Amino acid sequence: MSKSVLRTVIGGLSISNPLMNASGVLSNTPGLWRRLYESGAGAIVTKSVGLTEREPYPGPNVVEIECGLLNAMGLPNPGVEILCEELKAFKMENPDIIVIVSVFGANADEFTRVASSVEEAGADAIELNLSCPHAKGYGAEIGSNPKTVKEVVSNVKSVVKVPVFPKLTPNVTSIVEIADAALSGGADGIVAINSVKGIRINVELMRPVLGNVYGGYTGIGILPIGIRAVWDIYEEFECDIIGVGGIESYKHVLEYILAGAKAVQIGTALYKRGLHLFREIKDSLEKWLQEHNINELNDIIGLSHRR
Repeated sequence: MSKSVLRTVIGGLSISNPLMNASGVLSNTPGLWRRLYESGAGAIVTKSVGLTEREPYPGPNVVEIECGLLNAMGLPNPGVEILCEELKAFKMENPDIIVIVSVFGANADEFTRVASSVEEAGADAIELNLSCPHAKGYGAEIGSNPKTVKEVVSNVKSVVKVPVFPKLTPNVTSIVEIADAALSGGADGIVAINSVKGIRINVELMRPVLGNVYGGYTGIGILPIGIRAVWDIYEEFECDIIGVGGIESYKHVLEYILAGAKAVQIGTALYKRGLHLFREIKDSLEKWLQEHNINELNDIIGLSHRR
């Protein structure tokens, strides 16, 4: 089967296959970026970076629960200057590896400054973290307001030339309304979804299991939520979408593609099963397409809306 059968274009960015890692689950080191690529990822997504260094929240900040993880890391990062130094060196040695840098800020100005810096350092695209459910003053607190979302996206688009992908929160009444604001601001594509806000309680200690109390729930338990979000956004806009949430197998990837996604991101399953999952899913996708006499993955994007 042709090597291009899984190739996809998202927001003008051409990638060899639709599989990426989801920001925030694994560490943020150039060594890991290389391992992700060698394991079969079509593009690499960094952990979110802000203007200055942030320490993680007091632990526990990650716990395994039924069907996934509950985490509240607090957007820890070394700051944009250090990330840019590492990114420049990495891209010089690995110019063909596509790196999407996830950025966050407390307002449109901070997003713009960080985005401008990472583009200069070599980012192939920028993911806007408008959806972290547990970092006060960031993420979902900004991404739940359509006016603010449009402002952030339009300001970032005014200073960068690479594709810009806002990552949206499911913790809103209407994700379609937020997607509309992002697209109105000039977004090149939508990433949907981030984790679902939740709490678990240790009944013996009689206190929340996370040090931050609130956390983001990820894993197969949110698969139907992510697919529904992609379906609703594609149904309304037929825009470029990266689907995220609960993916553990090639069939889950196909569900997202059929709902309208052009690419997907995998997080918790990589944490639990290892990076070899990329290769397993790629091989299974190619086999499925061949068995169904489908020439390429692009032929079935959003197909379920027309059947």
